[in-house]
Amino acid sequence: MPNIVLTRIDNRLIHGQVATQWCGSVGANLLLVANDAVAKDKLRQGLMNMAAPGYAQTRYFSIDKTIAVINKASPRQMIAIICETPQDVLRLVEGGVPIKKVNIGNMHMKEGKRQVATSVAVDDDDVATFKKLQELGVELEIRRVPQFAAEDINKLFE
Repeated sequence: MPNIVLTRIDNRLIHGQVATQWCGSVGANLLLVANDAVAKDKLRQGLMNMAAPGYAQTRYFSIDKTIAVINKASPRQMIAIICETPQDVLRLVEGGVPIKKVNIGNMHMKEGKRQVATSVAVDDDDVATFKKLQELGVELEIRRVPQFAAEDINKLFE
């Protein structure tokens, strides 16, 4: 069983907040970005490596590769999985990745989305995906940084 200490949705993937605040607070020593596009983009990987804390390793896997290899992780690996979208998290869960809780950190506002929390904008597909995750037993929380209280998860469904 992989030791997943954090699963976070953040459009920015690895950046300062993830590197300095979340990794330290959950004790992550491996940042696993599960994203099909980034898995093939060495430039983006290099930029994210610069933001990652020195004590943590980074991996950039496609969703399918994450599903295929996550159960081979060493118990010493304290894994923070970072995804760009709730749809990617759902693919992981449906593929057998044992995710129990999802931190919703940052989902940018763009056309077709509505702002529902401080740093979270959703569309109808996102809402349906969050409902499906809940039906699968995944706990959801909206929280930008560990020091702040979680926002009301019901905001997603209003």
